Amino acid sequence: MFEYFEGHVTIVTPNFVVLDVAGVGYKLLTANPYRYQENNDKLVRIYVYQAVRENEMALYGFIDQAEKQLFEKLINVSGIGPKSALAILANEDHSGLISAIANNDSSYLTKFPGVGKKTASQIILDLKDKITSLDQTDNVIVASTTNSSDPVELLDALAALEALGYRSKEVERIAKKLRELPQTSTDEYLSHGLTLLTK
Repeated sequence: MFEYFEGHVTIVTPNFVVLDVAGVGYKLLTANPYRYQENNDKLVRIYVYQAVRENEMALYGFIDQAEKQLFEKLINVSGIGPKSALAILANEDHSGLISAIANNDSSYLTKFPGVGKKTASQIILDLKDKITSLDQTDNVIVASTTNSSDPVELLDALAALEALGYRSKEVERIAKKLRELPQTSTDEYLSHGLTLLTK
């Protein structure tokens, strides 16, 4: 129904952003909300996918058409729901994902939350011949992983990782390594965290 919205990002949380389009705020669930910045002056285009279920309707947001296409392919795989698809897309190395599918690398896929060996095999089976056609052009509390001295950017990144479905123990393990980094943006912390979690 919708292809994209253009508006101003007014709210950024660990698992969604709100895009103001002509005075209407759309809640868009995204793989990495911190790629967007709250900015009332900058017009942003976000590609959207509308999911309608029996008792729920949700909008998912994507940085470009290629990411949206990849999401649509993933949710058509048995065992992959929208949340799992977003967790997979949060790692912005989409070429690595496509390569893993093309090369039958199920071990790469099982590093994502909610993806076991059976689901990884199903992804490869369903998408191996389709993936090459792609154009390559609620706040979460993270009690066990936070530290009172952590910068807010790190806290937001840790919350976003748990919102994506990574277990608290996994996030706690990599939180120690993230604290060793020079203080940076939430997006950078999140990117480093996803890299560590998928190694």
